[in-house]
Amino acid sequence: MNARLQVHDAPRLGFLGVGWIGCQRMQVLADSGVAAMAAIADPHAPSREKAAEHAPDARQCESVAELLACDDLDGVVIATPSGAHTLQAIAALERGLAVFCQKPLTRTADEARQVVEAARSADRLLEVDFSYRAVRGMPELREVVRSGELGEVYAVDLVFHNAYGPDKPWFYELAQSGGGCVMDLGIHLVDLAQWVCGSSGHAGMNAALYAKGLRLTCPVDRVEDYTSAQWALDNGAQVRMTCSWRLAAGCDAVIQAAFHGTRGGAMLRNVAGSFYDFTVERFDGTARTCLAAPPDAWGGRTLVAWAERLRRGGRFDPAAEDLVQVARTVDAIYGR
Repeated sequence: MNARLQVHDAPRLGFLGVGWIGCQRMQVLADSGVAAMAAIADPHAPSREKAAEHAPDARQCESVAELLACDDLDGVVIATPSGAHTLQAIAALERGLAVFCQKPLTRTADEARQVVEAARSADRLLEVDFSYRAVRGMPELREVVRSGELGEVYAVDLVFHNAYGPDKPWFYELAQSGGGCVMDLGIHLVDLAQWVCGSSGHAGMNAALYAKGLRLTCPVDRVEDYTSAQWALDNGAQVRMTCSWRLAAGCDAVIQAAFHGTRGGAMLRNVAGSFYDFTVERFDGTARTCLAAPPDAWGGRTLVAWAERLRRGGRFDPAAEDLVQVARTVDAIYGR
């Protein structure tokens, strides 16, 4: 544990990257009162100034190196382009700082392994913002699956279609992003399948990736905008996933994660094309039971939970190994 931070203190955090998602998470954290926002780093001055509205007392830094030179931090929140995550996370961990990173943690499984080993070596808490875990009703759905109430779960159906696609150029640069819609959207679904079922692996991977209707061959030389993939978890459950950018789906987004067992099913599903409103339901034949429904302010909940854990000590959690397993499955989808 950082020598400065005592258990139950509000941890002092630095924010690397304060674009839209960084500022949104910062606002949620400020509202929670769980942590103090001590420093902000972003090369874009207007972004720093906007972020300062949520943290007027935070030190403003032009570079990551300047922020990491601060000697009063307990952790960092990373919301920079994906290609920068590996080096930034490792640098922070080597300074003894806990890390909370926007997804993806890294572009490849090899990079993910490097970050997890750095966290283990530093004995610091490492977490990724797999935020759909925190949608109200999802912990209950996970318990229903893992307790065996649905019987043997043998099929998982995953969908994430975004009618628009990202608006930042770096998302379309393979070296920066590591991939397209799978890395941006599908990685959430891969994580949900593992997290809910308590199983990982990608046996029998069969994936098709497309860019503007053209099927890509591996190794891919551009980002994909549509992917269909099927694989088996190591418990034998079959997973089917489709995800896309700019698909004509008749609404803003289609987001679903369904789990089918021998005695019932359960599903996370967005409402009326919304990116933010979800229902979580349990199925028994033609009957359904609602576990949760809107409204639910779930965005940022994962970050607040990480900050609370950091306040209680923030030591390395072996569950970080799951991040490597997610990255390995994503690598397999890309044929890496």
